[in-house]
Amino acid sequence: MNDRPNLSCRELIDFIADYLDGSLPPQVRSDFERHLGVCPSCVSYLDGYRKSMMLGKAALRDYDDARLESAPESLVRAVLAARRQSDKA
Repeated sequence: MNDRPNLSCRELIDFIADYLDGSLPPQVRSDFERHLGVCPSCVSYLDGYRKSMMLGKAALRDYDDARLESAPESLVRAVLAARRQSDKA
């Protein structure tokens, strides 16, 4: 059996939102989870993504619920990039 994941780190990042909302097809979900099993960097990235989403939702808790349906992907990526930069400092 080949233990090498079928997804690259970049592909995994592209699928994170779909993974978290449960909309990945079964094979892609399996590949995603297999990649997580061998890539601590992506596990850390996924954890940061989840935390960023929770923090963003908590910060906007008092705003109109209709505006909170989902954070724009560009905002999530910007927050994660800023977090990575602060972790390096």
